[in-house]
Amino acid sequence: MKEITAKEVESLIKERNALNIIDVREVDEVAEGKIPNAVNIPIGAVESRIHELDKSKEYIMVCRSGARSGSATEFLESQGYHAINMQGGMLAWEADVE
Repeated sequence: MKEITAKEVESLIKERNALNIIDVREVDEVAEGKIPNAVNIPIGAVESRIHELDKSKEYIMVCRSGARSGSATEFLESQGYHAINMQGGMLAWEADVE
């Protein structure tokens, strides 16, 4: 499984790279703050909403600590998608949230 650090994601955002970030936390967790422009798809809905994703794009998966997003990353990879897990999740995120 490919992984990326929160600092690397922050740097990519600052460089104005267009990132596809999927936050797999529950709606109430995301309401407390998420990475700007991240799309919320709760972990339990990833399989049923997989049709919303594009196999030609790369997705950075995020959760609270990195465990759920790791599971989502492995699932997406098994389905032929390009996914990267953000290590440490939002606990490691030090930049702005929306």
